[in-house]
Amino acid sequence: MFKFKFQFLVLILTIIVPTALSKFEAIEPLLKRLDSKKVPPSVQEAAAKGVLKRLIPTHLSSFEFNIVSKDACGGVSCFLINNHNKSGKYGPEIIIRGTTAVEIASGLHWYLKYWCGAHVSWDKTGGIQTTSIPKPGSLPLLKDEVLIKRPVPWNYYQNVVTSSYSYVWWDWERWEKEVDWMALQGVNLPLAFTGQEAIWQKVFKDFNISSEDLNNFFGGPAFLAWARMGNLHGWGGPLSQNWLDQQLVLQKQIISRMLELGMTPVLPSFAGNVPAALAIIFPKAKITRLGDWNTVDGDPRWCCTYLLDPSDPLFVEIGEAFIKKQIKEYGDVTDIYNCDTFNENTPPTNDTTYISTLGAAVYKAMSKGDSNAVWLMQGWLFYSDSSFWKPPQMKALLHSVPFGKMIVLDLFADVKPIWKTSFQFYGTPYIWCMLHNFGGNIEMYGVLDAISSGPVDARVSANSTMVGVGMCMEGIEHNPVVYELMPEMAFRDDKVQVLEWLKSYSRRRYGKADHQVEAAWEILYHTIYNCTDGIADHNHDYIVVFPDWDPTTNFKSGIPDHQKKIEFLPPGSRRYLFQETPSEMPKVHLWYSPDDVIKALQLFLAGGKNFAGSLTYRYDLVDLTRQVLSKLANQVYINAVTSFQKKDIDALRSHSNNLLQLIKDIDVLLASDDNLLVGTWLESAKKLAVTASEIKQYEWNARTQVTMWYDTNGTTQSKLHDYANKFWSGIVENYYLPRAATYFSHLSESLKQNKKFNLVEWRKQWISHSNKWQEGNELYPVKAKGDALAISQALYEKYFAN
Repeated sequence: MFKFKFQFLVLILTIIVPTALSKFEAIEPLLKRLDSKKVPPSVQEAAAKGVLKRLIPTHLSSFEFNIVSKDACGGVSCFLINNHNKSGKYGPEIIIRGTTAVEIASGLHWYLKYWCGAHVSWDKTGGIQTTSIPKPGSLPLLKDEVLIKRPVPWNYYQNVVTSSYSYVWWDWERWEKEVDWMALQGVNLPLAFTGQEAIWQKVFKDFNISSEDLNNFFGGPAFLAWARMGNLHGWGGPLSQNWLDQQLVLQKQIISRMLELGMTPVLPSFAGNVPAALAIIFPKAKITRLGDWNTVDGDPRWCCTYLLDPSDPLFVEIGEAFIKKQIKEYGDVTDIYNCDTFNENTPPTNDTTYISTLGAAVYKAMSKGDSNAVWLMQGWLFYSDSSFWKPPQMKALLHSVPFGKMIVLDLFADVKPIWKTSFQFYGTPYIWCMLHNFGGNIEMYGVLDAISSGPVDARVSANSTMVGVGMCMEGIEHNPVVYELMPEMAFRDDKVQVLEWLKSYSRRRYGKADHQVEAAWEILYHTIYNCTDGIADHNHDYIVVFPDWDPTTNFKSGIPDHQKKIEFLPPGSRRYLFQETPSEMPKVHLWYSPDDVIKALQLFLAGGKNFAGSLTYRYDLVDLTRQVLSKLANQVYINAVTSFQKKDIDALRSHSNNLLQLIKDIDVLLASDDNLLVGTWLESAKKLAVTASEIKQYEWNARTQVTMWYDTNGTTQSKLHDYANKFWSGIVENYYLPRAATYFSHLSESLKQNKKFNLVEWRKQWISHSNKWQEGNELYPVKAKGDALAISQALYEKYFAN
């Protein structure tokens, strides 16, 4: 039935795009060079076959794959799908051709979605749904050839912090699945940041920096992203030689598979972050000690890193050495290198000549190592530090390198597009990106209308310099609907009619249609996935970001109206992340009517009898139930605090008990899905360890990142506490629950004794408990327990039926 439902999509998508690449003139030489680096067609065809074998091994003989030149696609990248002219009863039924293995895999995915009704998502968001795919020999035939061209050359993937929030504990088995997922989604320009510390060890050794000197330079495994950016040093470390060697081997496996599939990996480059010992070895070098980044007491053990000025000749020397060392290890695999030296480090002056000189020096360090180097830069600074980066300063930086040698990521284009206000980055090629997620939170959130139209509006705008689309989330494995639609925009000429697309999405995701589930998705589209208030969403539900404040001061009762604008500091401005004051309660971000989403849950539950055994349905049901319960908990918390302020001890006891019961119920709910367990995160960390000390260190890293995140003292929580908060079973009951219980116990005692609430004493007790949890080694389940549908139904009836 799916082949008839989606014929209109094919008609839309086969509109011919111009064969000339004139609009990509700036990057034409780069595209040709990268094409020349591609591995042979036979290798790519075999790699695409490998993706098929791992995805649906039963249909390995049902498809034939061939690499074709861009000439077959009018000079651009594309995939073509045809019926196979087979002569016998057995053998291939469908032939898919593409300009690279990524295009072939994308074509396979497109066919499985729109002709077979299949669905592919991350394992942690339900995995694949292939029950709707007919048996070999019975695959749906096409009425006409399908030709899908890329309207822009690139589909970019990753944020520089995804490596820490999501990938940190991955082995090759997990990475292989991710690279397959990338290929199926059409990603052809991914970051490849794994293992770079091993390269830095080799480079710094040549500059007389010892391994011991690096022990205080590299962060621990869960905090490497921020050590790389110069935000911190030493926190969670040191790194063992085992870790360094293991990660380098893993990086080579990742890059090898990316190349086999025809992807272009983006490698790191030198941004100026250096070990303290370099200032001693090179006393005349222009090295600056940076300021504090979110420590509690400015602790020099991990704050205030060292930055080598790009104008210093040593900067070019180190940068060149790093590029060359990567080429020696990996081969000549790319010409695109990421560098964000200004992203967390505002230049000392806004003088445009100075900025231009610094930009040129950064590029010189790359180009000395690779004469064809192209600088890929995250454009987040133009949003987060817009008071500094005015048009003259932006232009000075963007034009500090030769034309075509810089590509900018419009990192937050789904909410705050910079291309509109910067004259298309003053002629510099850019990639339209969706940021979407901060800290790896699993809040249900999205801006589907912006995703479905923003890239098209940008591409067809006058004097467009857009050369790609991208996904730059801080963490993955959540909100599968968002990560299904966004990659499709890499292959779409026209805007998507989201409501129609969602109907087909729900049928694919669960394997069959259900009118109640479709109605639920229509509500979710107009509520959760239609955030139009322009606020950078970062989950602050009170359960997982418990307010660290004295409720006797400065409090307004009630959750902000869902249509009201809320001042919200951008979480991505990482050098100066929000710091709550003890006299103010952080506001939750609520952009929709909770009652509407409760109705969606009711409809979703009503359709559940049709999806028994569906892992995709189970995940979505648990996630949606968690979402409505967490918003209810926000109101219950406010009711409790209001009772305290009114000195109504009975009401306080009642509301606080209700909140504690909600937390327990949410934990039971989350425990019914394998993908929402803290035990999985902790065990994956320990699995990479070789020694007993590594087991302890890695588990501490894993526990700390999702709780306190950074340093504390006896009475002050980390400024980043709960930034990477997770609704995972185990952490909800054993970390968030005792925190809330302790707080309300102190509030109650305050009323009983008619004394002022002692915030400092609560903090002492809570921080001590938190530190013990971080250092603990108790085991948590890695397998689900309970019937998710029955639990969700019972919780709906308990809290919402009346």
